[in-house]
Amino acid sequence: MSVVTRVIPCLDVAAGRVVKGVNFENLREMGDPVELAREYFEQGADELTFLDVTATVDERATMYDVVRRTAEEVFIPLTVGGGVRTTDDVARLQGVGADKVGVNSAAIARPDLLSEIADRFGAQALVLSLDVKRSSRTPSGFVVTTHGGRTETDLDALAWAREAIDRGAGELLVNSIDADGTKQGFDLELIRLMRELSSVPVIASGGAGAPEHFPPAVTAGADAVLAASVFHSGQLTIDDVKRALRAEGIDAR
Repeated sequence: MSVVTRVIPCLDVAAGRVVKGVNFENLREMGDPVELAREYFEQGADELTFLDVTATVDERATMYDVVRRTAEEVFIPLTVGGGVRTTDDVARLQGVGADKVGVNSAAIARPDLLSEIADRFGAQALVLSLDVKRSSRTPSGFVVTTHGGRTETDLDALAWAREAIDRGAGELLVNSIDADGTKQGFDLELIRLMRELSSVPVIASGGAGAPEHFPPAVTAGADAVLAASVFHSGQLTIDDVKRALRAEGIDAR
């Protein structure tokens, strides 16, 4: 849907440090979120996504101080997710510098949260974060998970995405748990299916490992591409990804 494809580094944070694992397991420390945010901003990232990956599991709020210090270092849109349960949480996050909020587990527990956020702040401020696994238990073959991929729900991923859009979600952040951290490429089938149903932008996440993995995700229907470990490790830069996109005729800033 977007005219220009966005490249978005993701900062998965636990205990104040950026972490990354494979299939959301065996998390290892990758650095300081504020320093990495500054580096990605200087590299030319279009947006940043900040996910407090243990906030829901630990049943606590997002670390507002880290968000504030991150927002002070970057002047591009910042999406923050993890532990968002009420509209007051959104207001507080916006107060420390978040432009958008990502909601996952809390919306599944209480879907009305989506419409409450959209009604108060606008759809443009609301990102539905989907952690999706392949499953034979659902009609689409994809099931929604919660708590950082640890818990499978009974929700069909495509049906839930459609409902969330109807309730006011302004963007879908679609993360493949199966591909996450594997560096084998995005789940293109999942992206295509989400694009077919979605009237809002789709962000592809999970599986990026090389520059050539990004263009197929856009061709499959992604409006933005998100990655974490390949950037944190220095394996790829933002410019590496944008050059790969442009080489395939895809517009990138």
